[in-house]
Amino acid sequence: MSTPADRVEQLVLSVNELSRQPGTSRRQHLIFDAPTDLGGEVAAIPPGSPVDLELLLEAVMEGVLASGEIATEAKGLCVRCLTPVQWPIEVSFQELFSYPERAQAAAEAGQDRQDISEVVAEAIDLNGPVRDALVLALPFQPLCEPSCRGLCPTCGEMQTGELDHQHDQIDPRWSILEELLQTQVEES
Repeated sequence: MSTPADRVEQLVLSVNELSRQPGTSRRQHLIFDAPTDLGGEVAAIPPGSPVDLELLLEAVMEGVLASGEIATEAKGLCVRCLTPVQWPIEVSFQELFSYPERAQAAAEAGQDRQDISEVVAEAIDLNGPVRDALVLALPFQPLCEPSCRGLCPTCGEMQTGELDHQHDQIDPRWSILEELLQTQVEES
């Protein structure tokens, strides 16, 4: 649920002309600045980034059906090599906003009232559905490229496509034998 600090007022839309008139619809195009806290440390939509929303609002018997296509750009870090990356986000969502009496009937039938989006004062609030769609579209583990080998765990250098990046490491259990061999080579 969005808090007042991260609410986008353009996403609270009047549906007065659609209310209680099944079969009517309205298309709307919105461009707004991304609110704060859309993502985490590894992948996020930067606050203030432009978000493009193509929206179709349709009046149905139960309420108002909102269908949308969202486009924006996300930024983050490759989880293997920590290189900054950015990628486009294009995601769809659909949400039914029930009329209050329909929401009440659903609640009485056992559905959790918090799970029901409602038409309130002839308006719908798309902040929740848009936020959910955007956050769920972010990759859990972004990569700069699928073949990224990441950082070398020994030296911390970037491992390129070359497979010959390696370090001569001796198993600590055998290190005493290596020391004996070195001593023997130095004596001869």
